[in-house]
Amino acid sequence: MLYDIRLHLHYDYASAAGGGRHQVRVLPQTIAGVQRVIAASLSFAPTPAERADFSDFFGNNVTAIAFRDAHEELDIRMSARVSVSRPEPGLDVSPDIHGLRAELEAVRSLSPTAPHHFLTASDHAGIDMAITAYAQESLAGSAVATAVDLCNRIHRDFTYDGEATTVQTRASDAFALKRGVCQDFSHIMIAGLRGLGIPAGYVSGFLRTIPPKGKPRLEGADAMHAWVRAWCGRDAGWQEFDPTNGMRASNDHITVGYGRDYSDVAPIVGVLKTTGGQVGEQAVDVIPVAA
Repeated sequence: MLYDIRLHLHYDYASAAGGGRHQVRVLPQTIAGVQRVIAASLSFAPTPAERADFSDFFGNNVTAIAFRDAHEELDIRMSARVSVSRPEPGLDVSPDIHGLRAELEAVRSLSPTAPHHFLTASDHAGIDMAITAYAQESLAGSAVATAVDLCNRIHRDFTYDGEATTVQTRASDAFALKRGVCQDFSHIMIAGLRGLGIPAGYVSGFLRTIPPKGKPRLEGADAMHAWVRAWCGRDAGWQEFDPTNGMRASNDHITVGYGRDYSDVAPIVGVLKTTGGQVGEQAVDVIPVAA
């Protein structure tokens, strides 16, 4: 699939910010055998006094910006053309939990993709007894089958509610509410898999949405999406699951970044020299392009 993607982030400040520094993670990345970025651009208004583009530990595209002059708002615009061609899931060659543990112990690497980084508690996805107990009901004959079942159960058992949580909500709180958004469902699944001993991480990106039959696609109605990847053993490797939609990641999923949880791949983080609050808006268009 070939897509044109447009993202607009807008922030209004209650009082003028005298300066600020931010890190922005919104640019899709090229992933061998999965995704290729053909062209991409990222712009800011006002123009930052400093800008640096680099890759973080997990290989995500990061743009660091700094402002010195007073400004009352910030606009971030990203556009990209991306080709996605995910391989179809093959035969399940993943081991059971006991076999996975042995294969995990045999990994002698701390590279960015090493499963050890994704096995213990993180800020948004702590190991929680209630979530682990819930995940244990999904234990099946293999790591992949367990992840598939947990993904489908979260989709079935939890209610999508954009008003129930915030970006600061932890997995345990969303689990107690039994509602939330894609970020929350991903954190719950990550916490559940880690509780079982399956390394799991967070994927930030975009999802093509298909409007109801006979209805036009709404410009800017989409938002950034989140899903889960799980390390399912030496041969199966990393597999990706979308608990919000109860499915494996497909060619409709466009990856921006990988991390232990939302904290590692938040679209924008930083500091401002200001008083009062801020109001943010986000709009995303994911447009299929005819080949």
